[in-house]
Amino acid sequence: MDDPRTLEHLLVTRMVRFNATVQGVVTGLVLGLIVFVATIWLVIKSGPVVGPHLALLGQYFIGYRVTALGSVIGFVWGFVVGFALGFFVTTTYNWLTDLRHRTARRP
Repeated sequence: MDDPRTLEHLLVTRMVRFNATVQGVVTGLVLGLIVFVATIWLVIKSGPVVGPHLALLGQYFIGYRVTALGSVIGFVWGFVVGFALGFFVTTTYNWLTDLRHRTARRP
């Protein structure tokens, strides 16, 4: 009855792991939408100088400008960066969980 692979132990182990691809897609969509909405908001708002602070993203996101087309380019770049970040964080979390699980199983 002291089998470490009981049903509860297996369920807990499986529940703490995340799917890195799904997490990357979700994080990418959120970051991409944030950049897209912020850019569109400033384009609609307009004015003599449109979004000088947000325009600084053009230093990192090649082709990005505070324009309607720039909002689409910003969405793509935001998705790519968000996907990479979400995937990396989730993969690292899963690796640490596996490492902890392996050391906890040793007698």
